[in-house]
Amino acid sequence: MNTAVSEQPSLVLIVDDEPFIRAQLRLSLQREGYQTVEAENGREALTIFQERQPDIVLMDAIMPDLDGFECCTYLQSLDNGKYTPVLMITGLEDQESVDRAFEVGAIDYVTKPIHWPVLRQRVKRLIQQSHLQQKLEAANLELQRLVGIDELTQVANRRRFEEYCAQEWQRMARNQLPLSLILCDVDFFKAYNDTYGHRAGDRCLQLVAKAIQDTVNRPGDVVARYGGEEFAVILPTTYADGAIHLAARICATVRELAIPHITSQAKTCVTVSAGVATEIPVPNSDFQEIIDAADRALYQAKTKGRDRCQQYFKQTSSPIYILNSGNRGQG
Repeated sequence: MNTAVSEQPSLVLIVDDEPFIRAQLRLSLQREGYQTVEAENGREALTIFQERQPDIVLMDAIMPDLDGFECCTYLQSLDNGKYTPVLMITGLEDQESVDRAFEVGAIDYVTKPIHWPVLRQRVKRLIQQSHLQQKLEAANLELQRLVGIDELTQVANRRRFEEYCAQEWQRMARNQLPLSLILCDVDFFKAYNDTYGHRAGDRCLQLVAKAIQDTVNRPGDVVARYGGEEFAVILPTTYADGAIHLAARICATVRELAIPHITSQAKTCVTVSAGVATEIPVPNSDFQEIIDAADRALYQAKTKGRDRCQQYFKQTSSPIYILNSGNRGQG
């Protein structure tokens, strides 16, 4: 059985205030296998464009109320408008009109009376170019995503962590809002690898990464693999109590995985320690400050028994262990 799925015919939006011209365009394009939808003015075209998302727009330049030039300008501001080619149809062939058509975003133009073979070739070429451009942009986005992903755990990698941390540090500095960071370390992971083997160790890291990712649910929060068995969570616009609450949930969630770890000195299952730091960044400062602070808090959590989270305080030498929960904060 042939399971190949045939591609849907391309959809052409025809915009012209003259019914006869619209009919001519519709019949010519449908003979070439295109689907068509029509609008008799620019305002109707904008509505239909958003509803149907055509592959190309054939736009009459001169129309009452909202002409083709103005309509084309509006199209550029709509979602997917920049990806959809506009072919301007005009009775004007003066240089000023041609220049204006390109200035407002039209990709090409044809003049009236329409030379039908030329129109068909231009429609075909513009649709092909648009589809190719969209595929290339999608491929580039996927490549950028893959460059920032840790291959083993499928969370962000160290490079992406540093890029995002720097970006959010500067953004929080501009807006004078808090940035929180959680650093998590799998307790006694070397002993785990020595006991169960590196393949089991890899699987353990994958499970821990997923547990952390599932616990962190705001779109702007980023989970990253910071080092071998170390993970980081970047929390923009999050105050200390919210970050501490989340860190405690991460520790509990990993503990609830109940991954056996008979050589752990903390528990008989895999656990994590977490250090939490919160800063309202000073403009032109370095995001390394918050990493150092979270790292110090993590070190304190590990030296005091592990399987716990701890907040970093600048003004106190006495660490505070977190037993209570709190809100994530504003934003």
